[in-house]
This record gives sequence, structure tokens and C-alpha cells, in this order.
Amino acid sequence: MNSSSIRTPLAIAESLTELWSPQVIAEVDDMYVKVAKVRGEMDWHAHEHEDEMFFILRGEFTLEFDDGRMVLRPGELFVVPRGRRHHPMAKEECLLMLFERKETAHTGDARTAQTKSIAQQLRWLAAQAE
Repeated sequence: MNSSSIRTPLAIAESLTELWSPQVIAEVDDMYVKVAKVRGEMDWHAHEHEDEMFFILRGEFTLEFDDGRMVLRPGELFVVPRGRRHHPMAKEECLLMLFERKETAHTGDARTAQTKSIAQQLRWLAAQAE
């Protein structure tokens, strides 16, 4: 057994310095496990072919939809169904974990200044391999 494969999502998310820049911390079959540090707003977007799962590690996270909004708190999880437009927000710093298919584009159908490529999201994992 290799203990170097043990990950602590909260500690990794705390160590991130860039907001809205999810980092892959593990791979499970055709999925990435990511953590992110967020504050402020992300642009409205949808993922046409993939669901997106948010799990709140610390803080409060709001998902706004065309028909309302929901607030998630630590320990809570929500899956945004594929195709549903959403607007992620956090008034204060929030740490979260995401589960997404490997082909899921960071900002779905929107390409903005906030969009991060898969290569940018793989930086943390690549640094662990060095």
C-alpha cells in the first residue's frame, strides 16, 4: 500500500492561491476529483453533456438558476443536472470539492476570462508527481 496516494481535500483547497481555478487532486475511472477556493461570482454557464457535483468543504456557496437559487453549507452536496444553466457565487471565501467527467469544460458552454483549461486544472496533480 502506498500512503503517498492519500489526499486531504480540505488542506489542499486551503493551500490554493488562485480563486475559481479548480485543481485535480485524484482520478477515478473517467472522473476527476477537484478542489477549489472561490469567492465572488463565476459567469453563468451550463454543461450540455455532463452533470456537475459540488460538495462544500468550508464556507457557504450559492448556486443561482433561472428559476431560483440555493445555498449550500459545509458537508452538503448538490448535483447540477446536465444542461441546467447556473451561476455559482460565494460572498466569502468558500472551499469546495467537485466530481466531474474528465471531458467537462470548466465553464461549460461559456468561454470567459475565468475559464481554466484542463492543463491548468492538472497543475497540482502534476506537481505531486515530480
